[in-house]
Amino acid sequence: MNGLPPQPPAAAQRLAAALAHRGITADVHHDYGTPTVSVAVGLIVWCADGMYWWRTGWNPRGHRPIYAGHPFTQPARAAHRVALRSTELHMSHPLSSLIAGAQPCL
Repeated sequence: MNGLPPQPPAAAQRLAAALAHRGITADVHHDYGTPTVSVAVGLIVWCADGMYWWRTGWNPRGHRPIYAGHPFTQPARAAHRVALRSTELHMSHPLSSLIAGAQPCL
């Protein structure tokens, strides 16, 4: 390895693999020029400029979203932080009984 951070598409794949290692299924998309990792409703991770970025909340005083970021060089640590956010979202917005009971697509 040359010590440089991975390119965004490779970084997205590494994050998805690190999330899978934690039991979280994520989809990687390369549309519109910026790779994204779709984790859950309300949780998409953008991969750009050597960083993973995701929304963590809303600033009502500034009327704007709050974002967290983590460098591409630490996909396992980023996955840990994204997993924590995923848990927060699932606790505040649980799956409906119809979705929770659905069988996975094969």
